Amino acid sequence: MTTPRWHQPLLPGELRENPDGRRSARDWIVDVLMYVIAVGVGAGVLADSWEEHGETMVFVDIGLGIACLIAIWWRRSHPALVGVLTTAAGIVSGLAAGSALIAGFNVALRGSFRAILAVLGVTACSIFIFPLVYASGEPYLLDLFIGALITAVVLGWGLFARARREQVLSLHERAAQLEAEQRLRVDQAREAERRRIAREMHDVLAHRVSLLSLHAGALEVHPDAPVEEITRAAGVVRASAHQALEDLRQVIDVLRAAEPTTGEAERPQPTLRDVAALVDETRDAGTAVELAQLIDAESLPAALGRTVYRIVQEGLTNARKHAPLAAVETTVSGAPGSGVVVEVVSRPPLAQLGREAIPGAGAGLIGLAERIQLAGGRLEHGHTETGDYRLWAWLPWHE
Repeated sequence: MTTPRWHQPLLPGELRENPDGRRSARDWIVDVLMYVIAVGVGAGVLADSWEEHGETMVFVDIGLGIACLIAIWWRRSHPALVGVLTTAAGIVSGLAAGSALIAGFNVALRGSFRAILAVLGVTACSIFIFPLVYASGEPYLLDLFIGALITAVVLGWGLFARARREQVLSLHERAAQLEAEQRLRVDQAREAERRRIAREMHDVLAHRVSLLSLHAGALEVHPDAPVEEITRAAGVVRASAHQALEDLRQVIDVLRAAEPTTGEAERPQPTLRDVAALVDETRDAGTAVELAQLIDAESLPAALGRTVYRIVQEGLTNARKHAPLAAVETTVSGAPGSGVVVEVVSRPPLAQLGREAIPGAGAGLIGLAERIQLAGGRLEHGHTETGDYRLWAWLPWHE
C-alpha cells in the first residue's frame, strides 16, 4: 500500500514502507518525550523519598536511575529485557521509577505475553517493597493502591495502543493483499484478452492465407494454364488478399482500443448464416465441398452460431493445408436440448500433389479446442480407419 511521502515521517519506524530499522521523525519526538517523562517522574519520586536515603543509597539510587535512562534507548529492540531490568531497579531506585513506567508501557506495546507477565510480576514486587525501603509517611495500603493504579493505567494504555497498532498493520496488510489481487486480476484479464485476440487472428487470417497459398501454388505449378484460368486465379488471390487485409485491420483495431476510432461501423461477426458463403468461397477455390446444414440458422443463438462458423472454417482451412485435393463433407445438425453437432470429414485421394505445409499447424485446433471448452462442448479430431481426417464437435444448445 502506497502512502503519501509526507505521511512517512509521521509514522512509527515499524509502520513505514520498507522499514530499515532507523527511527522516523515521529520516533525521535516520542523518544524525547519519553525521556522527559522518565526524568520528571524519576526526579519527583527521588525528591519525595530523599530524606529516607542513606549516604550509600543516594549513589545507588542515582546510579541505577542513570543506567535505566540509558537502557530505555533499546526498549524497541529488547522490550522484555529492558522492561524487567528497569522494573527491578525501581525496587530500590526512585530515579528509575520513570524509566520503569516507560519500559512497562513499551512491553505492553511490543512484548510477548510472557514478557508482560514477567514485568507485571517484578512490578508487583516493586509496589510491595519500595514503600518499605523508603517510607513516605503515608499509609502503606495507600501506597500499594497508588502503585497498583499507576501500573494498571500504564499497562492498560500500552495494550490499547498495541491493539490500535495491530489493527493498522492488519488494514495495511489487507490493503496490500487487495492491491496484489487486483494486479493479478488485471494481469489475468490481459492474458485472457491476448489469447482471445490470438485465436481471432488465427481464425480470420488462416482461412484467407490458405486460399492465397493454394492459388499461388496453382499459378506456380501451371504457368502455361489458359489465360482465363490464370485471370480467375489472380482474381481470387486479389479478393482473398483484400479480405485478409480487412480482417487484419479489425484485429489491429481491437489491439489499439476497445472502440474503433475511424468512425466506421464494426463488421458483424459471422454466424451460421454465413457458413454457406464460406463453403461457396472454398468451392470456388477448387476444393470439392459438400454442405449438409440441417439447422435453421435463424433459430440458433448468435454466439453459438459464431462457434459453429469457426469450427467449419477451421475444418476447411486444415483440409486445404494438409489435403489440397481432398473432397470435404460438412454436416451441421442438432436441435434445442440435444445440442449442435458439427462434422467436417476430409476424404483425400490415393495420390496427392506434394505441397509444403503452411506454418502454424496445430495452433488452430488448440485455439478451437479452448473456444469449444469455454462454450461447454467437446472436440474430437484425427484420422479414421479408412484414412479420412475427421473433425467432430458437439456444442450444448439449451432450450
